[in-house]
Amino acid sequence: MNKMDYDRALYYTHRSEWDNLLLLMVRTKDQFLSKKIEHFLHAYNFSKDYQEVESNMYNLMRYIEHANGQFPDTLDEAYYH
Repeated sequence: MNKMDYDRALYYTHRSEWDNLLLLMVRTKDQFLSKKIEHFLHAYNFSKDYQEVESNMYNLMRYIEHANGQFPDTLDEAYYH
């Protein structure tokens, strides 16, 4: 997977750039990320229940955090090796 996809998802969500988030959803090769984005955008646009929107946003953020943890930080890796 591409670490940039997770960084972009985080950035677009933080900046409320829903069009770019939608494009990322279509273009990413990570199907889990794509589904998390889809669920969040659907809840954001169509749900009247704020808790559902919040839950989907937190699920997306947790997945991004988990996926980013799968990539070693190149500075830390270079320092310790």
